[in-house]
Amino acid sequence: MSHFTHKALLAAAAICFAFPAMADAAKVEVKSSGKYDAFLADAEGRSLYLFKADTRGKDGKDAVSACYDKCAVAWPPLTTTGEPTGGDKVKSELLGTIERKDGTMQVTYGGWPLYYFVKDKAPGDTNGQDVEGFGEEWYLVAPGGKKVAEHGDDHGKDHGDDDKS
Repeated sequence: MSHFTHKALLAAAAICFAFPAMADAAKVEVKSSGKYDAFLADAEGRSLYLFKADTRGKDGKDAVSACYDKCAVAWPPLTTTGEPTGGDKVKSELLGTIERKDGTMQVTYGGWPLYYFVKDKAPGDTNGQDVEGFGEEWYLVAPGGKKVAEHGDDHGKDHGDDDKS
Protein backbone atom coordinates (compact mmCIF):
# COMPACT_ATOMS: atom_id res chain seq x y z
CA MET A 1 0.00 0.00 0.00
CA SER A 2 1.42 3.41 -0.91
CA HIS A 3 2.13 6.03 1.72
CA PHE A 4 -0.58 8.29 0.23
CA THR A 5 -3.21 5.50 0.24
CA HIS A 6 -2.35 4.67 3.85
CA LYS A 7 -2.80 8.34 4.86
CA ALA A 8 -6.11 8.56 2.98
CA LEU A 9 -7.42 5.45 4.75
CA LEU A 10 -6.36 6.81 8.13
CA ALA A 11 -8.10 10.12 7.40
CA ALA A 12 -11.31 8.34 6.37
CA ALA A 13 -11.22 6.21 9.52
CA ALA A 14 -10.69 9.30 11.67
CA ILE A 15 -13.75 10.96 10.17
CA CYS A 16 -15.87 7.86 10.84
CA PHE A 17 -14.76 7.71 14.47
CA ALA A 18 -15.14 11.45 14.97
CA PHE A 19 -18.68 11.48 13.65
CA PRO A 20 -20.29 8.19 14.79
CA ALA A 21 -23.86 9.29 14.12
CA MET A 22 -23.13 9.07 10.40
CA ALA A 23 -23.36 5.26 10.50
CA ASP A 24 -26.58 4.69 12.53
CA ALA A 25 -30.10 5.98 12.86
CA ALA A 26 -29.43 9.56 13.89
CA LYS A 27 -30.69 11.12 17.10
CA VAL A 28 -30.86 14.90 17.36
CA GLU A 29 -30.82 16.61 20.75
CA VAL A 30 -30.80 20.15 22.14
CA LYS A 31 -27.65 21.32 23.92
CA SER A 32 -26.40 24.63 25.28
CA SER A 33 -23.03 26.21 26.02
CA GLY A 34 -21.75 29.27 27.79
CA LYS A 35 -22.05 31.21 24.56
CA TYR A 36 -25.32 29.84 23.13
CA ASP A 37 -28.57 29.06 24.94
CA ALA A 38 -29.87 26.21 22.79
CA PHE A 39 -28.70 24.50 19.61
CA LEU A 40 -28.99 21.13 17.93
CA ALA A 41 -26.41 18.40 18.44
CA ASP A 42 -26.17 14.67 17.79
CA ALA A 43 -26.51 12.01 20.50
CA GLU A 44 -22.82 12.43 21.42
CA GLY A 45 -23.24 16.20 21.87
CA ARG A 46 -21.53 17.23 18.61
CA SER A 47 -22.90 20.51 17.27
CA LEU A 48 -24.99 20.57 14.08
CA TYR A 49 -25.06 23.36 11.53
CA LEU A 50 -27.08 24.69 8.60
CA PHE A 51 -25.54 26.07 5.39
CA LYS A 52 -27.13 29.19 3.89
CA ALA A 53 -26.21 28.05 0.34
CA ASP A 54 -28.56 25.06 0.71
CA THR A 55 -32.13 25.25 -0.44
CA ARG A 56 -34.38 25.01 2.58
CA GLY A 57 -37.25 22.58 2.20
CA LYS A 58 -40.58 24.27 2.83
CA ASP A 59 -43.95 24.98 1.25
CA GLY A 60 -43.87 21.69 -0.66
CA LYS A 61 -40.35 22.27 -1.95
CA ASP A 62 -37.66 19.67 -1.11
CA ALA A 63 -34.48 20.64 0.67
CA VAL A 64 -31.35 20.48 -1.47
CA SER A 65 -27.77 20.25 -0.21
CA ALA A 66 -25.17 22.43 -1.92
CA CYS A 67 -22.29 20.87 0.06
CA TYR A 68 -20.34 18.15 -1.74
CA ASP A 69 -16.71 17.20 -2.39
CA LYS A 70 -14.29 19.46 -0.48
CA CYS A 71 -17.20 21.15 1.27
CA ALA A 72 -18.47 17.80 2.62
CA VAL A 73 -14.98 16.98 3.90
CA ALA A 74 -14.89 20.20 5.98
CA TRP A 75 -18.61 20.01 6.82
CA PRO A 76 -19.62 16.31 6.92
CA PRO A 77 -23.36 15.79 6.55
CA LEU A 78 -25.32 14.17 9.37
CA THR A 79 -26.52 11.00 7.70
CA THR A 80 -28.79 8.25 8.91
CA THR A 81 -29.69 4.68 8.03
CA GLY A 82 -33.18 4.99 9.52
CA GLU A 83 -35.71 7.58 10.57
CA PRO A 84 -34.01 10.26 12.65
CA THR A 85 -35.31 10.71 16.18
CA GLY A 86 -35.32 13.66 18.53
CA GLY A 87 -34.56 14.04 22.20
CA ASP A 88 -36.24 16.38 24.67
CA LYS A 89 -36.97 19.86 23.27
CA VAL A 90 -36.51 18.66 19.67
CA LYS A 91 -39.61 19.21 17.57
CA SER A 92 -39.99 15.81 15.89
CA GLU A 93 -42.22 17.29 13.18
CA LEU A 94 -39.23 19.36 12.01
CA LEU A 95 -37.01 16.26 11.51
CA GLY A 96 -36.73 14.79 8.03
CA THR A 97 -34.31 13.41 5.47
CA ILE A 98 -33.16 14.06 1.93
CA GLU A 99 -31.27 11.79 -0.42
CA ARG A 100 -27.77 12.98 -1.29
CA LYS A 101 -26.17 12.46 -4.71
CA ASP A 102 -24.30 9.40 -3.38
CA GLY A 103 -27.54 7.78 -2.19
CA THR A 104 -27.01 8.39 1.53
CA MET A 105 -29.81 9.93 3.56
CA GLN A 106 -29.01 13.28 5.17
CA VAL A 107 -30.95 14.47 8.20
CA THR A 108 -32.84 17.76 7.91
CA TYR A 109 -34.39 19.95 10.57
CA GLY A 110 -36.86 22.71 9.82
CA GLY A 111 -36.12 22.00 6.17
CA TRP A 112 -32.36 22.60 6.52
CA PRO A 113 -29.85 19.80 5.80
CA LEU A 114 -27.65 19.29 8.89
CA TYR A 115 -23.85 19.14 9.04
CA TYR A 116 -20.96 18.73 11.46
CA PHE A 117 -17.85 20.95 11.36
CA VAL A 118 -14.53 19.15 11.16
CA LYS A 119 -12.85 21.74 13.44
CA ASP A 120 -15.24 20.86 16.29
CA LYS A 121 -13.02 18.41 18.15
CA ALA A 122 -15.15 17.65 21.21
CA PRO A 123 -18.83 17.52 22.17
CA GLY A 124 -20.12 21.05 22.74
CA ASP A 125 -17.56 22.74 20.47
CA THR A 126 -19.21 25.44 18.34
CA ASN A 127 -16.30 26.55 16.13
CA GLY A 128 -18.46 26.57 13.00
CA GLN A 129 -20.95 29.19 14.22
CA ASP A 130 -21.19 32.20 11.89
CA VAL A 131 -18.31 30.95 9.73
CA GLU A 132 -18.17 31.81 6.04
CA GLY A 133 -17.03 28.96 3.86
CA PHE A 134 -17.73 27.53 0.42
CA GLY A 135 -19.51 30.70 -0.66
CA GLU A 136 -21.96 31.19 2.20
CA GLU A 137 -22.45 31.35 5.98
CA TRP A 138 -22.77 28.41 8.42
CA TYR A 139 -24.83 28.57 11.61
CA LEU A 140 -25.80 26.42 14.57
CA VAL A 141 -29.46 25.40 14.40
CA ALA A 142 -31.91 26.47 17.12
CA PRO A 143 -34.71 24.13 18.33
CA GLY A 144 -37.20 26.17 16.27
CA GLY A 145 -35.34 25.31 13.05
CA LYS A 146 -33.71 28.68 12.42
CA LYS A 147 -30.10 29.81 12.76
CA VAL A 148 -28.76 30.59 16.24
CA ALA A 149 -27.56 34.06 17.17
CA GLU A 150 -25.06 34.83 19.95
CA HIS A 151 -26.19 35.86 23.44
CA GLY A 152 -25.70 39.53 22.63
CA ASP A 153 -27.96 39.10 19.60
CA ASP A 154 -31.31 37.71 20.80
CA HIS A 155 -29.66 35.56 23.50
CA GLY A 156 -28.81 32.61 21.27
CA LYS A 157 -32.39 31.98 20.22
CA ASP A 158 -33.92 31.44 16.77
CA HIS A 159 -32.84 34.31 14.58
CA GLY A 160 -35.42 35.28 12.01
CA ASP A 161 -36.77 33.52 8.96
CA ASP A 162 -33.96 34.54 6.65
CA ASP A 163 -33.84 31.34 4.63
CA LYS A 164 -32.95 30.81 1.01
CA SER A 165 -36.07 30.21 -1.01
